[in-house]
Order: sequence, then C-alpha cells, then structure tokens
Amino acid sequence: MEITFDGGKVVTAHLHGHIIKTDQPLISGGQNTAPSPFELFLASIGTCTGIYVKSFCDNRKIPTDNIKIIQTSEYDEETGLPVNIKLDIKLPANFPEKYKEAVISVAELCKVKKTIAAQPVFEVITSTV
Repeated sequence: MEITFDGGKVVTAHLHGHIIKTDQPLISGGQNTAPSPFELFLASIGTCTGIYVKSFCDNRKIPTDNIKIIQTSEYDEETGLPVNIKLDIKLPANFPEKYKEAVISVAELCKVKKTIAAQPVFEVITSTV
C-alpha cells in the first residue's frame, strides 16, 4: 500500500488498483470531500462485520435486503478514543429464529475486529528515496 498527499488535507491510499481518499472535516482544515481516516477506520469495522453476515445469509439462501447493521460508538471523554463499539444487527421479523445466535457468532469473526483485539505492534520508521 502506498500513501500519497494530494493537496489540502487529502491523504490517499493506493491499494491493489484501488484509490481510497480521505479528507478532514471543515472544522479541522479539510474540505470534507471524503471520510476522515478515523471515519474510514470505523466504517471498516461495520463493513467487515457486514460481509460475514452477508456470506452467512447467502450460504443459507436467506435474503439480506431487509437486514442492516447499526454501528454506534461511546468515547472516553479525556482521550476521545472509543471505549465501546456496538454493532446492532437489525433482522427482519421473518428471520429464522434458529440462526439468530449464529449471526452474532459469524459477526464476531470480523478480521478487523479481531486485529484490533489482538493489539498488533505498530512500527513507524523513516527512510530516504
């Protein structure tokens, strides 16, 4: 992955032919043209959970049109960091009762969530080009 600086507060990730732009909100000096990196981070948790739920349902031929995930966060007042991230999987009334607990179990498999829980080491270095 290569990260580039593309004017203003826009920072872009280039990954496998994809371009993922981020920007800062107006209050932070950006133009709000894209999600902030932190918003993108939070979205990766929800979308990762979503693909596990979607795959589970697809494998059982359960329609997903009326399923959605509502993600909310609670923050530490001093650090501003999340202390609780809640993923509420909204299921339609006709969702098979026998699969409700299993949907929670597959959502727990999200690789983004598991990576955060594993507390990986971050190594930041500099080098010259």
